[in-house]
Order: sequence, then structure tokens, then C-alpha cells
Amino acid sequence: MTMLVAFILEMFADRNIVEDALRRDLESLSVSKKLVRSVSQKIRKKRIHRSAGDEEETANGFSLRCLTLYGRGGGCKVGADTSEEPGDSSTRRRSSASEEGKGYKPRCGAEETGVDCFSYGRKDRFWKRSSRKDLEFEGLQRNNRMNHSLPDDVLEMCLMRLPLSSLMNARLVCKKWNYLTSTPQFMQMRRESLYQTPWLFVLGSVKDNYCSGDVHVLDVALNQWHTIHAEVLRGRFMYSVASMRDEIFVVGGCSSLTSFGRVDRSSFKTHKSMLVFSPSTKSWRKVSSMKYARSSPVLGISEVSLDCPVTHGQSNHQDRRFPRSRLGGVSDIYEDPHRLSVRRQLRSLSDENTGFLAPIKKQCRPLRHRSENSSLRDCERFVLIAIGGLGSWDEPLDSGELYDSISNKWIEIQKLPLDFGIVCSGVVCNGTFFVYSESDKLAGYDIERGYWTLIQTTPSPPRVHEYYPKLVSCKSRLFMLSVSWCEGDGQIGRRNKAIRKMWELDLTYLAWTEVSVHPDAPMDWNAAFVADNNLIFGVEMFKIFGQVLDFFTVCDVSDKVMKWSHISRNRVAQELDASSCVTKTIVAVHL
Repeated sequence: MTMLVAFILEMFADRNIVEDALRRDLESLSVSKKLVRSVSQKIRKKRIHRSAGDEEETANGFSLRCLTLYGRGGGCKVGADTSEEPGDSSTRRRSSASEEGKGYKPRCGAEETGVDCFSYGRKDRFWKRSSRKDLEFEGLQRNNRMNHSLPDDVLEMCLMRLPLSSLMNARLVCKKWNYLTSTPQFMQMRRESLYQTPWLFVLGSVKDNYCSGDVHVLDVALNQWHTIHAEVLRGRFMYSVASMRDEIFVVGGCSSLTSFGRVDRSSFKTHKSMLVFSPSTKSWRKVSSMKYARSSPVLGISEVSLDCPVTHGQSNHQDRRFPRSRLGGVSDIYEDPHRLSVRRQLRSLSDENTGFLAPIKKQCRPLRHRSENSSLRDCERFVLIAIGGLGSWDEPLDSGELYDSISNKWIEIQKLPLDFGIVCSGVVCNGTFFVYSESDKLAGYDIERGYWTLIQTTPSPPRVHEYYPKLVSCKSRLFMLSVSWCEGDGQIGRRNKAIRKMWELDLTYLAWTEVSVHPDAPMDWNAAFVADNNLIFGVEMFKIFGQVLDFFTVCDVSDKVMKWSHISRNRVAQELDASSCVTKTIVAVHL
């Protein structure tokens, strides 16, 4: 018993000693105790929050430890670990909003999930403003590097070889390319190169009885159609067109006074103006107007040198309207019983014809015959002749005017010979403006000397008078397309049919020779034909069975056997009115 009491007393004594030691230690660690208390409270709160998050994650399938993923106006972009191995982080895919490498990592949650705590889309908008100048600066440096590595002359030579459609797209690349491809020097280089292709322009179309002014363009090389909306041609019809280099000239025409935009000749206005369209730049401009208003005039255009006296001495021939025949050496009122003049004329006929129809003098020769050493300034002048047509009161005209591109003025030229008839077609060939009349007469206007000469040909091609012949010039060769009757191919009992034939005029002996037959039946009495280098293009539109059809054909005159082939059918006329068959006009441009 005594031993038990002694043990209890000793235990209590030791406890007091231990308590005193612990009290002293706690008093010395009072600051650490406060820190431990605050840390323990934070850990306790975090555990409670995590347990609540685990319950929500279990219930909804996603965590809301950071900003809401599907909240309106934003959320977090998660780039979770996509690796099959839990420890493999090499194939981890980061979110697009991750900003590694930019000096900060705004992340929350576990490191493995890679959650970016930016509102969705706000980071891109935040950096868009600051990066815009950087992108512009980088683009400028890229252009400078490209321009430094590729000189301008080399760049021009590369762009010069592009087709026109590709060239138009290249102009949208940058301002420098647009400038380089629009300079006169670049245009001149492209004209003189061999990389241009023919383009066929169809103007004067009517749709829904309205002259909208749309120009339908066929890229012959690629067989692609394009449409150009020409606001300046709205409401105008019955005008004539011609082309020189890469520009198109629209001369005269009519417009209705009572119903604007419609083909109405009950009350109309005839125009004097001439418009110029540049397909390369898609620009229109006005030049000097004619002295007389004309609709459907016959046009002829030709390049001349700067020192050609085309405007000199025109007034001297204003009143000379007597017929000048190449086979009539004396006047008919004087008798010639021995016909010495006729025999003398026939004997020297070839020499005179050669002298008349040969290329014009050296100082006024057409530019297609100029030498390679001629300067660029020789290419800067041309003349355009407008003859005939209908006047302000719808009366036939026999007067003509000449436009000089240097002076930008129109001057009157000598009127057509007496009893020549109404001009229906014309073309310039070897410096002479040839015109053909409805009365089957041929005349030539000498551009240098400024007077008309009747040309008697043998034999005159037979034709159906309802179809007017069309003159075309290719490579100093004169052709005419006319419709004539075919006698059933020589077979008895077979019906006669009308066919369209192409004739060529021998400029030495003035004789017409049949060279080709058009494959299509002449359904269009107002068929249009135009030449470009060695090619002759034909456009026919006609209405049959309530539908308007169109045929586009081409013939290469450089071949020994001149055959026609179709290049397009029923691409344009299906949407046009039947009146387009009358109002249409075409022109070919090398672009």
C-alpha cells in the first residue's frame, strides 16, 4: 500500500513537470500557433469546398472549380491531357487561349488539365487590337522583301504574260501591282507581245424590252462568257462600234424620249456623241462629238503616222460628187467610136489598179506595214470614219465625217458618189476605206488624198437582196459575206436553198472569188462579222419556235481550206428578246 501511494505521488509530480515544460514551450511559440491556426482553417474550408465540388462534378459531369465552362459570355478553355499514358505529357494538347512563352500562365485547377482562366473569345479580342499593327508591319516587310528580291521590270514581264482574267485578279493583290499593270508603258508592252488573246464583245442586247446596256464578252481562248454592266449605254440602241488597239468606240445611236430604256422609234433622239471603252481598265470616257447625229453609221478605223496629211485638202473635195470609175476614162457625153480609151484602159488596167489599191505612200502608210525601227510615237494616231446611217429625222445620209485622234476633232469629208445608194457595210483595207451599197456598188475612200472612187468589179457576187452583204478585212485581204441561192446542188427535183458564201476580192484584177461556204442556214438577215488577225468571227441571232438562239462561228483565213467552226451556241440569246437580232453589234479586241 505504501508503495502504491508513493507511485501515484511520483506520477503526479512528473505530470506537473511536463505541463510546466509544455506551457513554457507554447508561450515561446505563440506566433507559430496563430499561423498554424489560420492555415488549418484554410485547409478545412478548402476541404469543404472540394467535397461540394466533387458532388457537383459527380452530378453534372463537369467541374466548376474555376469560372463556369458554359456560362453566358465566357468560360474556361480546357486543354486536357490526351495521352493514353498517365505520365506522358509530350502529346498534351493545350487550349488555343494558352499563353505559354508570353511570360505568364493564368491557370487554375490541377496542372494536368491545363485550364486557361480567360473568358471564351475575350483573349482573342484582347490581343486583336495590339496585333493588328504587328500584322501590317509584317505584311509590309514581306512586300518589301518580295520587291527587293524581284525587280520591277522582271515583275512587269511576268505580269504581262498573264491572261486578262488573271491579270484583273493580280491587280487586287496590292497597290503596287495595280499601279504597274495600269501604266501606259505596261499596256504598250502587252499590246506588242504575243500573249494577248481575242475577246468578242456583243453589244446592243435587249432584255425584257429594255436596253440595259449590258455587254456580253466571250473569251475565245478559254470559251468563257463574262458580263459587263455599262450604265452609260442604258437606253441607247442602234449604235455602231469599232475597235483600235485595246479600246472600243461607240458612235451615234438612238434613245427613246417617251419610254426611257425601251426600243421605241415613235419618239426618239439621235445622238452625235462618241464613247470610248477600255476593257483593260473597265473605264468609259467621252471624246469629241460628231457634227451630225447618226444612228447605225458605217464605221472604218485605221492607224496612220503622225505626218500623214489626212486632214489636209478635205475641203477641196467637199463638192466633188461626180462618179469616178476605174473603167471609165472619158465622159459618156463624148463619142468614142473606136473605143480607144476603153482599150487603152483595159491594157493598163492592172497597172492602174496596182497604183490605186497599193499601200499608201511611205509617209502615210498603215502602221501594220511599218518597220521595226519605227518609234513608239508612230503608234499614237489613228482616224475613224463614219459614213451614212440615219439622221435626226430617220432620213438616209450620204455624208461622212472623219475623226482624228490627235486633234480630237471631227471634220467633214467628201460625200459619196452620185447614185451610189445606201451604204450597208464598210471596212478599211490597205489604207482605203471600202464601202458597199444596197445597189451592189463598191467604192473606196483614199484616206490620204481625201476623195471617193467607184470600183467596178467583175463579176459581182449574186445575192439575195433581203440579206445585206458584209465586208471584212483580214491581213490586207478583202472579203465579203453574202447570201445567195443554191440550185439544189445540181440535182433535178431538189428544192433550192439559201446559203451564205464568203468571197474574196483580188485587189489586182478586181475580181471576186468564192472561197468558203458557211455551214449554218442564213436564218439571221442581220448577221454580224468581224475580223481579228487571221480569224473572222460571225454572230447570228434568230427567233425560232418562240425561242431566241445564237450561233458563234469562226474561220481561219490562213488555212488553204477555209472552214467555219462553232465556238459557242445558245449561251447569250436565251435570256434576250427577239429585238436583239436587229440591235446587236459586235467587235473583236485583242486583250
